[in-house]
Amino acid sequence: MTVARQRRVLCVDESAETRASLQAILGERVDLESVATLDEALAALEREAPHVVVSGWFPDDAPGARLIESARRVSPGVPFVVMTEDADRANGAYELGVTEILAMPLHSERVLALIDRLLDHHELALESLRLRGMVRTLESCRMLTQCLDPGEVYAVALDLLLPALGRQLGIALFRRESMPGSDGIAFRGFDEEAATQLQSVAQKKSDAELFASREPRVTHGGPIAQALEELGIGAGPALVVPLHGAESEEGLLWIPELDRPTTEWDLEQARAIATHAGLALANAERYHHAKERAFIDDVTSVYNARYLLQATENEIHRSDRSGQSLSVLFLDLDRFKRVNDQYGHLVGSNVLRRLSEVLLDCVRQVDTLARYGGDEFTILLVDTGLEGGVAVAERIRRTVEETVFEASDGTPIRLSISIGVATFPDHSTEREGLLDMADKAMYLAKSRGRNCVCSASDLES
Repeated sequence: MTVARQRRVLCVDESAETRASLQAILGERVDLESVATLDEALAALEREAPHVVVSGWFPDDAPGARLIESARRVSPGVPFVVMTEDADRANGAYELGVTEILAMPLHSERVLALIDRLLDHHELALESLRLRGMVRTLESCRMLTQCLDPGEVYAVALDLLLPALGRQLGIALFRRESMPGSDGIAFRGFDEEAATQLQSVAQKKSDAELFASREPRVTHGGPIAQALEELGIGAGPALVVPLHGAESEEGLLWIPELDRPTTEWDLEQARAIATHAGLALANAERYHHAKERAFIDDVTSVYNARYLLQATENEIHRSDRSGQSLSVLFLDLDRFKRVNDQYGHLVGSNVLRRLSEVLLDCVRQVDTLARYGGDEFTILLVDTGLEGGVAVAERIRRTVEETVFEASDGTPIRLSISIGVATFPDHSTEREGLLDMADKAMYLAKSRGRNCVCSASDLES
């Protein structure tokens, strides 16, 4: 059960008698905090925002000006009441930002009526402000519906949450089990050097518990906080907002509190954005599946040539940025036409499916296998130079040679394969050139008697 917080009034007056009089009138009707000095008042404002401020200072006094400015910084629009015996001075007080005047000495009925009215009015004003803020937040969430890439959803959600909370510093951290190697992190408010260091530290130290929660919460400590502390940014409390798709997508937004605690209103804003982000992630997952189906070969269930062309282009750009090599294997079964002619195309299709399983077992999860067409396959070996590519190709050649394929009646079928290898940037720096060199190396292997491996470097000899 949630207990409603009592309405808070801050009284600032140098007179102990006045403070005691106000306490006697308001009693336990409100959460009254009475202080005598400006420093005490400023400290009280930082601890918790008031719903009404009552003071003996006018805003044209130095302490009064500081008090009203600080009060309305932490609680925009908070009513500011001045207690005074000076009727002449009270006349111009409203132009200075004063909400109401309480004539001294204080009278119980007048004080109670005024404070109740101001508290009610302020609560209505705050509720209206919250509603307008929520409408703005919900309208801004429309941006999420346009995101078809999950990584973009996390970054856009962070961009929406930070201004909604009035903050500048935040992190979006996500991991994608369906796409190994595509985990990511996005930053806002960090300089480039800190962001680079934090990316390395946060990704190494993130763990499953970070992503397990389904509700926004304030957290203390943990791997990301430790990473921030190591960078000298601070390791205090943080608002953590989990984001989950319908299937495997999961991530979180990490917003350090720094000098302002998270409020219930902040949590409400975070929940709204997280809900829309979750719907956007589910939509992105559906889009990814539909797109993936368009890139899957019907016979073998591995990627098709359309996907291969896109993946090759992407991997070349990635290798160019990282300075790592990329090897391409072009594979073609030797005399596969005899299988179709002798056993029929259904057996031929079964052989291709079995071959796909064999090839997948020979490469890493981060590598890409695609059926190029007919009995031709292509493999992208990331972060792999020519020597490594030739070694993988030779392992595949031996495995295919040793594998027993079967006809529908159980008759064993023996096959061999010819493989060509080309490497970026050694043999080409462009997609078409790299695939063409691997293809030509494969035909060189065919011309040398089949069941062998040739590289693009062999074309020069």
